[in-house]
Amino acid sequence: MAIGSGTDRLMSDINVTPFVDVMLVLLIIFMVTAPMMTQGLDVALPEVAAKALPAEQEQLVVTVNKNSEIYINDDAVGLDMLGDKLLKILESRSSREVYFRADKDIPWGMGVRVMSRIREAGIEKMGIVTEPPTEAPAEEQKKETTQKAES
Repeated sequence: MAIGSGTDRLMSDINVTPFVDVMLVLLIIFMVTAPMMTQGLDVALPEVAAKALPAEQEQLVVTVNKNSEIYINDDAVGLDMLGDKLLKILESRSSREVYFRADKDIPWGMGVRVMSRIREAGIEKMGIVTEPPTEAPAEEQKKETTQKAES
């Protein structure tokens, strides 16, 4: 009579293979769908070295694309109606701040007119959205410096 012969013991190991399989499938799904979820307007932002600002809530963004079309977040708006629409939107918001995105190729006057309308709407804080610089401008500066030194 053998006590604890081992044939009637319960298995106490956890099988993690199904868990790993599910995680890999979810990873693949997210990798495929993530690029499709990015939406917005095609704007070539100017490149500037600055640190990022923290975002506590969804921000109000005024965008001017390369065709000088104005958008509040994703909704198109004319320059003449920009101030009125901003006033209506800001009635229900506690913070009166707007972020301004503009394509780097728009005329300077257009950007100034849009910023003026934003200020006329009573915006207390306005931030300008840029992109971090790439390594190419530093190389271009070296070439320009070399060319100036040669001449």
